[in-house]
Amino acid sequence: MSVFSNPAFDKHELVSFHSDEKSGLRAIIAVHNTTLGPGVGGCRMYPYASDADALHDVLRLSRGMTYKSALAGLPLGGGKSVIIGDPHTQKSRALMEAMGDFVNSQSGRYVAAEDSGTGVTDIRTMAGRTPYVSGLEDNEHGGDPSPSTALGVYLGMRTAAKHRLGVGSLSGLSVAIQGLGHVGFYLARYLVADGATVYGADVNRANLEKAVKELGVKAVGVSEILSMEVDILAPCAMGAVLNDESIPCIRAGIVAGAANNQLATVDDGLNLEGRGILYCPDFLINAGGIIDVHHQRTGSGEDVKREHIERIEITLAEVLRRADENHGQTQLIAESLAEEYLHRVSQRLTPLKEAC
Repeated sequence: MSVFSNPAFDKHELVSFHSDEKSGLRAIIAVHNTTLGPGVGGCRMYPYASDADALHDVLRLSRGMTYKSALAGLPLGGGKSVIIGDPHTQKSRALMEAMGDFVNSQSGRYVAAEDSGTGVTDIRTMAGRTPYVSGLEDNEHGGDPSPSTALGVYLGMRTAAKHRLGVGSLSGLSVAIQGLGHVGFYLARYLVADGATVYGADVNRANLEKAVKELGVKAVGVSEILSMEVDILAPCAMGAVLNDESIPCIRAGIVAGAANNQLATVDDGLNLEGRGILYCPDFLINAGGIIDVHHQRTGSGEDVKREHIERIEITLAEVLRRADENHGQTQLIAESLAEEYLHRVSQRLTPLKEAC
């Protein structure tokens, strides 16, 4: 398993592996770029098919966090961690404590938050072993940043619908959500409140039943959700869902979801564009969660946090404008904007680094 030859390796500053025989922990931490600040990102637990898959995922996810924080204007770098294992059967207090020790060993270069397969309770357990965690504020959601992630995606959808369809709200539009976990559920709530018709699918039957019962979401099979004839498709589960197999079947005019790394390859963005599908870059519109985490760390009020999340609309509108003008891919334009910002900041910091 080579790190440097992995196609997802992109000048990462740190890749650290750890195993703890007593708890069964096997984990990887990756820090992509700390130009703006410490590498902050979620701790994901997932039963990867192989160690190589886990490495590839953490490299891609940490890189995405760099772009996400840069576009959101946050003083944070890009980091991520993955725990190899099934969160439903292999998670324990001892395992999360061992993960806290692993995070602590990085001396603050990486700060962990919740992600797929982990929750606020797990982060609290880690907090008993390290100060380098976030997302624990005692607010109405108990520190869970999922509602803020959902808000950013909802606002991104609204911006995309205005750009493509000329409408001011999502009322009367149809949306298909793949994945109704924490973020997907809150996203469905925003959409239903705005008058949209929402279809949903989830491999976890309990998540689907909750959304149907509490929100009136229309249940759809997992194998059908990506090919639904709707206005907007929202991937809110795992990444790489937009690929050679799925893209030809998509019948939505807009793709805007919360999942990280939705595009399996760079070419898949081109394939979406070729089919006339408007793609909202995931690391741009799902930044509400990391914005929330930042404001929890700084103790900002809810109004300040909400205003910051709402800037996602402005940034996305700029990306869509540039895409139209330059006939370019939204993903590449968003990455370019983030890289421009990182370059400007690094140029300002260079004299300081040399002086030290």
